Amino acid sequence: TRRAQQCCPQYAGEIHSSRTRGEKIMLYLQLFWTYLKIGTFTIGGGYVMLSMIEREIVDRKGWINREEFLNMIALAQAAPGLIAVNSAIFIGWRIGGWRGVIATVIGAVLPSFLIILAIAMLFQDYKNYPAVEAIFKGIRPAVVALIAAPLCKMARSAQITWATAIIPIAGALLIWLGGLSPVWIILVTVVATLLFTYLKEHSRKV
Repeated sequence: TRRAQQCCPQYAGEIHSSRTRGEKIMLYLQLFWTYLKIGTFTIGGGYVMLSMIEREIVDRKGWINREEFLNMIALAQAAPGLIAVNSAIFIGWRIGGWRGVIATVIGAVLPSFLIILAIAMLFQDYKNYPAVEAIFKGIRPAVVALIAAPLCKMARSAQITWATAIIPIAGALLIWLGGLSPVWIILVTVVATLLFTYLKEHSRKV
């Protein structure tokens, strides 16, 4: 099943439509449980979640292939909203339709909602405790590593070479040093890619 899903982009949707009611319910529960695990054990935001999503959705479940995963990240980043929720919507719809979307979104959001609610209720009373301060100091560098690891893996999967590496580096510098909005970076990249593709196809025809 996994190999067939990876070879055929539409395979997951076809499998979902042919399932019995009981199988569909199990699929929704599986989607919910997968994103519940991802949401529970992810510390540091949506980008940290990417490595867990890739391991669960691509490597273990085989629901989408690696190329679709990269496309999902691009769409989730370009669309408004949180990348974690956007990716949950993409996977939920891709695998289980609108009921799958409900399952993945609730699974992704519920852990952080409950944890942040508990922290908001208790943090004011315990924020000055040495143990709490030590925990946050230890989490910060770990979060940096968790963000860097999936980015390096994504760069290899996207087949970024030394020649094309100038694009993400320039974009990062413009955002960091120039204060440019990421929205403009995305728009310029989309327009430049479309123009490059058009000129390349046109030159082939000529």
